[in-house]
Amino acid sequence: MKFFSSSPLLHFLLVLTICIACVNLVHTAPTKIGKGYRLIAIEESPDGGLIGHLKVKKKNNIYGPDIPHLQLYVKHETDNRLRIHITDAEKQRWEVPYSLLPRESPPSLKQTIGKSRKSKIPILSSEYSGNELMFSYTTDPFSFSVKRKSNGQTLFNSSCEDSDKYNNLVFKDQYLEISTKLPKDASLYGLGENTQPHGIKIYPNDPYTLYTTDQSAINLNMDLYGSHPMYMDLRNVKGEAYAHAVLLMNSNGMDVFYRGDSLTYKVIGGVLDFYFFSGPTPLDVVDQYTQFIGRPAPMPYWSLGFHQCRWGYHNLSVIEDVIANYKKAKIPLDVIWNDDDHMDGKKDFTLNPVNYPGPKLRAFLEKIHAEGMHYIVINDPGIGVNKSYGTYQRGIANDVFIKYEGKPFLAQVWPGAVHFPDFLNPKTVEWWGDEIRRFHELAPIDGLWIDMNEVSNFCTGLCTIPEGRICPNGTGPGWICCLDCKNVTKTKWDDPPYKINASGIQAPIGYKTIATSATHYNGVREYDAHSLYGFSETIATHKGLQALEGKRPFILSRATFVGSGHYAAHWTGDNKGTWEDLRYSISTVMNFGMFGVPMVGSDICGFYPAAPPLEELCNRWIEVGAFYPFSRDHANYYSPRQELYQWKSVAKSARNALGMRYKLLPYFYTLNYEAHMTGAPIVRPLFFTFPNIPELYELSTQFLVGSNVMVSPVLEKAKTKVSALFPPGTWYSLFDMTQAIVTKEPHYRSLDAPLNVINVHLYQNTIIPMQRGGMITKEARKTPFTIVVAFPLGASEGEAKGNLFLDKDELPEMKLGNGQSTYIDFYATTRNGTVKIWSEVQESKYALDKGWYIEKVTVLGLNGIGGAFEILLDGTKVEDTSKVEFATEEHKYIDKLEDGGHKKSMMLDIKGLELPVGKNFAMSWKMRI
Repeated sequence: MKFFSSSPLLHFLLVLTICIACVNLVHTAPTKIGKGYRLIAIEESPDGGLIGHLKVKKKNNIYGPDIPHLQLYVKHETDNRLRIHITDAEKQRWEVPYSLLPRESPPSLKQTIGKSRKSKIPILSSEYSGNELMFSYTTDPFSFSVKRKSNGQTLFNSSCEDSDKYNNLVFKDQYLEISTKLPKDASLYGLGENTQPHGIKIYPNDPYTLYTTDQSAINLNMDLYGSHPMYMDLRNVKGEAYAHAVLLMNSNGMDVFYRGDSLTYKVIGGVLDFYFFSGPTPLDVVDQYTQFIGRPAPMPYWSLGFHQCRWGYHNLSVIEDVIANYKKAKIPLDVIWNDDDHMDGKKDFTLNPVNYPGPKLRAFLEKIHAEGMHYIVINDPGIGVNKSYGTYQRGIANDVFIKYEGKPFLAQVWPGAVHFPDFLNPKTVEWWGDEIRRFHELAPIDGLWIDMNEVSNFCTGLCTIPEGRICPNGTGPGWICCLDCKNVTKTKWDDPPYKINASGIQAPIGYKTIATSATHYNGVREYDAHSLYGFSETIATHKGLQALEGKRPFILSRATFVGSGHYAAHWTGDNKGTWEDLRYSISTVMNFGMFGVPMVGSDICGFYPAAPPLEELCNRWIEVGAFYPFSRDHANYYSPRQELYQWKSVAKSARNALGMRYKLLPYFYTLNYEAHMTGAPIVRPLFFTFPNIPELYELSTQFLVGSNVMVSPVLEKAKTKVSALFPPGTWYSLFDMTQAIVTKEPHYRSLDAPLNVINVHLYQNTIIPMQRGGMITKEARKTPFTIVVAFPLGASEGEAKGNLFLDKDELPEMKLGNGQSTYIDFYATTRNGTVKIWSEVQESKYALDKGWYIEKVTVLGLNGIGGAFEILLDGTKVEDTSKVEFATEEHKYIDKLEDGGHKKSMMLDIKGLELPVGKNFAMSWKMRI
């Protein structure tokens, strides 16, 4: 939910106001700032790393005085991760708290150079090698480079020539600058959160500002809700791809300038704490990155179903009507959401006694829970200042709020005057968990949606509650500031010397948020911790939810930081019902997969209303959104109703696309498990599977679900065909598996795409598990399995593989070894005229207890069945196969094969099976000649 600060008129007024206020604040930096630093000593640290001492070469006062002495620390932390940490050698500086994001601590400050017992390294250009990466340095001016050992490729090079448009290392209290040279053919991804109009690749000379901001996703190339100072760099060297990633672990506001041949960080505080991840594949990069920042959170099975929300479901009967209409339209629905309509006066942890009375809501929840549905509500961080409000009373008693000059900082959000909890304070985490527990007793919710946590404030500066008038008075839209406020610019924390490009207009960093000179627990400044607010709230919420019933939490957070995916899902915020926003959503979803937040999606059909007609767009959006990891329709208070049943054509598209999603639920859930174990994104760019194909490096209009299911949507108005790029190999339509596309080279194909059709294709060499689907995940999950085996078309020799993970999906941990999970690997080969398909089961008990079985195996691309059919179960031959039926249908395919002809091949259905999922099976037969 969002106030309308991003409407064109209000944004214009914001720009005008801020530009007038800040006209004298914008600095034009000279060509060069200083001469950098000189490395005056370096040696081996006790933990096997390097520790060095840097001294400034020539002092200057641009953006403040230089920090004269710096400590350099370098360590190969793993075979594929290198850390380079630079900080003030004499004074502790702000860093992302190690308690919030656990990692190794660097050596203490003032470690005396020369007193280490280990041998020294002389002050020369030198190298420090690990297994995959190599660090080298130059002493005067100090610079460093990171190279890949296997091919000598330079991944990062901070040296600066006189002709370069950037500086040598700059390190001041409120301004840090460092750059790297880059090859022009490097493809970069990441540096979010922002809406990128050019697609998924980072685009030269576009602004990339990282500072969590309540600014809607319709604003292009601006700092949005999350801060992820990480990028992946993909390079193609003589036809072979190499990927690596660079993370700057820093929570302060920053501008990142990418010029095509260089990248410059300009950061307004903290330290330079770089982590390099060697890859070399994109999947390796995300594996290494999430191993460091935290593996993605396991999600409950039901969360992979379809979700419906709207700001403006005024009472419980409206919610009940929405559910009834979904059932009537036969559109799957698993989760119903409330924006703030359920609240009493928009106050957290309350219920509206008239529209959502406790007894009626609890009876409603008991009913939908029995059916397998779930219910989630919104929660904003601002706690209403109201002496009769229990949450506020307990918060004051426990001293949990962020302070300004010793008093709780006053702001305004939906309830009116609010204070913001300080989630860096351990007492706040306890209090927050207790409030969640109290509310859960009032309304047994199934998850929490934490919004407005950048943090958003309708006012700016130091405010007081006005005397003699009600604020807000209930007549306006609610997002207009009505407190009495004055600007806070008296400290360097409110008015830093360097102005990041906040909101695209160098807005003051305290604008419409907490004053940056406010303080958190232990005196931490909001200036430093601002972009951590949503992350710290997420951790506290996760702890509170998990303590309720020991279940796997579901949290949806708007604000995110490095590591947020370890606890929560994300949606891309307040978009608009336009074709452009539909297209942008794909890039943002793919980016968050790389950020380690794989459970992500956009508001289907758009949050903000757009000029009608919406119907065609909503058709196309549900066709895309049915394949987002997080699939939810959500709309603004002022939008026309846009539930999927509102139009017959959209309902048809929803039944088609969501019908396929619900059949693919075991595949999605297995991807959820893989994400939790390895970080692998659920939705990912095509280059993740085909990294050696440069044509895919900026493809942003198609995406993969997992490694081998490709979605090619219509993203333009009035189109009934889509031009889709097919990597080499055989691709089978999931909606009609007799249809195949075969191509030797990367190849665009025009595909029919009538209004209710979405093109989804399965790649060769793949085995995927499917079920019959249904209207709700609870029922869909009970249905028998189909195993789909995709060989290359007409293959005489080939292999395929896939997997399936099953567990009691609300257990906090998603893992094997707990007696309530089963993992199956599927394999298939065709060789010497014989086809064999088999499974290898780990921990079979759970699947056997549930009674799951395989009723059908579908084999694509071969020549049918010729005889000698045999099935083994746990090594024992099944003698009675009388119920087994075989059906074949010839493939219809496009594009000639290498030999210029068409090889005849079949889709083979083996039906009537009753193979327990929890038992190892093997089936084989001779191919028809």
